[in-house]
Amino acid sequence: MTTIQTVRARQVLDSRGNPTVEVDVVLSDGSLGRAAVPSGASTGSYEAVELRDGDPKRFGGAGVLKAVENVRGEIARAVVGRSATDQQGLDETLKRLDGTPNKARLGANAILGVSLATACAAAVSRKLPLHRYLAEQVAPAVLGGPVQPSTPVPQFNILNGGKHAAGSVDIQEFMVLPVGAPTFSEALRAGAEIYQALKRVLRKQGHSTNVGDEGGFAPAIGTNREAVQAVHDAVREAGYSPGSEVALGLDVAASELFRDGAYHLAREGGSLTSAQWADYLEGLARDFPIISIEDGMAEDDWDGWRLITARLSGRVQLVGDDLYTTNVTRLKRGVETHASNAILLKVNQIGTLTETLEAMAIARKAGWGTVVSHRSGETEDTFIADLAVATGAGQIKAGAPARSERVAKYNRLLRISEELGSEARYAGREAFAHLKSSVVSLPF
Repeated sequence: MTTIQTVRARQVLDSRGNPTVEVDVVLSDGSLGRAAVPSGASTGSYEAVELRDGDPKRFGGAGVLKAVENVRGEIARAVVGRSATDQQGLDETLKRLDGTPNKARLGANAILGVSLATACAAAVSRKLPLHRYLAEQVAPAVLGGPVQPSTPVPQFNILNGGKHAAGSVDIQEFMVLPVGAPTFSEALRAGAEIYQALKRVLRKQGHSTNVGDEGGFAPAIGTNREAVQAVHDAVREAGYSPGSEVALGLDVAASELFRDGAYHLAREGGSLTSAQWADYLEGLARDFPIISIEDGMAEDDWDGWRLITARLSGRVQLVGDDLYTTNVTRLKRGVETHASNAILLKVNQIGTLTETLEAMAIARKAGWGTVVSHRSGETEDTFIADLAVATGAGQIKAGAPARSERVAKYNRLLRISEELGSEARYAGREAFAHLKSSVVSLPF
């Protein structure tokens, strides 16, 4: 049995220049695993707690030295000597050690760093690529059986709004999904070519091509509809067929728009009831080949979620992010009430690898789509790329095909595809098999 021998932690910077936690786990055979923890800007109220120092004299209060010390001290004492390959046992130990329902005492950022770094170290010890180790020795125990790995459909966030880009439109992300590509490498090529085409389209329209937090362009464009049209035009400009080859997606981040029982559009003006907002989104999905809408309703607007799902679930993926925050309790409520038909999975929303897999297992049993996701504050860590392949998640969000912290995930997926060789299977349209009649088949 290979055991955990040493646990180290340090404060590093994320892609927004804010501190985050990085953890090294060294095993008794010398194997080293390392993980850096991401951080969100548009965060759900029900996410596990990211422990920050609150010292205004250091990083404006955003330092993570308390979380680092928790790793070096209390957490290290609890996990040193444990088996590195007992991921479920390790994660349960970390949860019990913290003792709170949202990991507020030790910090989800401290706990997650140890959880992921241990998995990485165990993979090194077993002389397996991380995706192989996760697929063969971690995921099956939680997901309830063998997993068929696949390379995921990337959701490229090529135009940023909302909290990711001040001065842009109200909707947070406008994405392209190369559902018709034959391989992941061709999907990545499509995303990169459309990204460059969008730059040309925006320049022709006289817009800025500065970028937001996730690498997408952040123009001061007029309306959400105009933003969708620009992305649609970019798909054609790049030589692809909207709908059949490349579908569109939105991350509304509707909780950021919701207050006093209504949805408020700062850029376009006015406020809308849940029913009116559902009409608005349904209109976009009717007029453009949109296959996925994430956080279309606010995190506590359960009636709104049921309404939009009842209207669109046959042809559009309705993804709960802030709604569920990778939390199995909230997810079970969503399944029982038919509040959506897909879930976004973010390891730092819940704080351990095992809990992330548990949420995936529940979603799969319900016949839902699953999307493994990055955060707006990212690092060069590529764990989620291996996780998406190992679990056959079908879809991944890692931002635009630009900025090294985003591209690192896409390049890792290229390398995994090469390692898999003839075993490599691109999810493509199959990633949306949970939809009754997919928009990707329509001749847009």
